[in-house]
Amino acid sequence: MCRVVSQDKVQHICECDTAGVDAHLRPWVADDAPALANAMRTSPDLAAQFPGGVPSTELDFVSYMAQHLVSGTAKHDLAIIVDGIAVGNVGLSNIEHVHQTGWAYYWLAKGARGRGLATRGLATIADLAFTELGLFRLELGHRTGNAASCRVASRAGFRPEGIERQKLRYGKQRFDVETHARLTLDPVPDIELIPRTASLAGPRQPDLTRPDLGLA
Repeated sequence: MCRVVSQDKVQHICECDTAGVDAHLRPWVADDAPALANAMRTSPDLAAQFPGGVPSTELDFVSYMAQHLVSGTAKHDLAIIVDGIAVGNVGLSNIEHVHQTGWAYYWLAKGARGRGLATRGLATIADLAFTELGLFRLELGHRTGNAASCRVASRAGFRPEGIERQKLRYGKQRFDVETHARLTLDPVPDIELIPRTASLAGPRQPDLTRPDLGLA
């Protein structure tokens, strides 16, 4: 059963100044459905997070979280929590332990943007990927016209590497994507990480000296 959160409270959290407030990362739970619904309602640009269409009911949002905002062997998602309310997400996907690579991504509700939460969240998920999952290289991408996302990536230590022409399609329009990457060898940005209440502990790189794994 989902906990009922008033829309007034969710709206207040999304519009408050997040500088210096108590933010942390944790896995998504069913009780976050009202906050996720509010984020979609107040941030139309997040519709791209729902390629199959934005859920219409709270139960649909719960189902979406159970299917997509999860943590497993090849994917991790953590909610960005401010005053108990989920205002965004940071995650890793396409985690590959042979070559030690992964894909990072992030989003924030409109009212929580511009105060450093996305940058701190991205820096935190990168730190977890390197220290807990043993990854070596993380990649991410954003539409070339999304200057805010570019700033988040750059400030979190992800260097631009090139343009992938017309990689994404939203509706009938295609978009060029700028790719960024961060390596464990790169300088660590001077950014305050967001505390988290969960570990990303997962399988490490296989022992390549074992012939029974069939790896070359």
